[in-house]
Amino acid sequence: MKTIAELRDSRAKLWSAMESFLDTHANEKGVLSAEDDATYNKMEKELEDLTTEIKRRERKDAIEAELNKPVNAPLTAKPMSATAEDDDNKGRASKGYKKNFWNVMRKKTHGSEVLNALSEGTDADGGFLVPDTFEKTLIDGLNDTLVIRKLAHVFTTASGAHKIPVVSAHGSATWTDEGASIPETTQKFSEKSIGAHKLTALIKVSEELLNDSAFDLESYFRQEFNRQISNAEEDAFVSGTGTDRPFGLFDDREGGEVGVTTAANTITTAAANAITADELIDLYHSLRAPYRKNAVWLLNDSTIQAIRKLKDENKQYLWQPSLQVGLPDTLLGRPVYSSNSIPGIAAGKKVIAFGDLSYYWVGDREGITFKRLNELYADKGQIGFLATKRLDARLVLPEAVKILKVKAGS
Repeated sequence: MKTIAELRDSRAKLWSAMESFLDTHANEKGVLSAEDDATYNKMEKELEDLTTEIKRRERKDAIEAELNKPVNAPLTAKPMSATAEDDDNKGRASKGYKKNFWNVMRKKTHGSEVLNALSEGTDADGGFLVPDTFEKTLIDGLNDTLVIRKLAHVFTTASGAHKIPVVSAHGSATWTDEGASIPETTQKFSEKSIGAHKLTALIKVSEELLNDSAFDLESYFRQEFNRQISNAEEDAFVSGTGTDRPFGLFDDREGGEVGVTTAANTITTAAANAITADELIDLYHSLRAPYRKNAVWLLNDSTIQAIRKLKDENKQYLWQPSLQVGLPDTLLGRPVYSSNSIPGIAAGKKVIAFGDLSYYWVGDREGITFKRLNELYADKGQIGFLATKRLDARLVLPEAVKILKVKAGS
């Protein structure tokens, strides 16, 4: 069988012969005789056959070259898809994973392509772990939005419960005679555990918007995720009971201690719906001095409105507005922060926290997932997306935060 090069050479020689044939066999009018015309047509048919065969061989060689390309990239680490973009980052931080994740969310590709980019790309519920950069954006959004998150100690854990050793009873030094036995210390240690509770947000998108390439799906997910998750988190950080959610600062068992002023070890207001300047001063001093250095006030905006009018015995307002943009107002010299998750002034309610909130620990479990729900809202022309985040939180040292409780109504 001739090679492509040999066929091309034969075609070139045949074309040259055809040109010479026309020059030597045409009459004075430039016309071929019937016999010469038949001969020339035969040569022309042979030229067409050669051209067809050359094109066929070229197509065959191109297909063979494509088939001989490697299907996968070299196995230098984890098996990766041959279509993955070259990227120094690996796993969920790679450009390939990010591209495939958003394609899956828009249903432009099958989820298996994400698995080719990252072997641990799904969770037990069938959702996909979000790309690293998007997860950081989501967490940063929560940190900027939530008051307690800003003030708390926030950390990330990969899996399992996080054990925190704390001092449950303080020891004290004693004077001891020479040679006398040293008294046993009363100091005791206990352990607090931070695990992971499941928090979900259901986000709906119309099919028309999802199919619109100009629609910024990433921004929409971020806004809806932060709106839904932030409300749920802040409520739990205030009043969570530890059952299917974190322990809150105001929880009766694991939250801050009610400040001590009476035989019942509580600071309560003189009237069921009022707070006095003296009670705020008592709350301030109920917190041990070491914790006051970094202490803040945390209360509802309606409570702030009430106490801004309070004055001390010298007729000076306890409340001091900030003179610098970006810094909070102060009460008795300490910063004030507002959270609408905290109850307003009402009989029997815990309404103000004062303390060092760095002792409130928030543990974010690594890995936020999004799951596409194709059928749930199909009759409404919508696609659902289930966002899942796991976290836990608790006050690891209750004495670091003191609570003001309004007197119960009669």
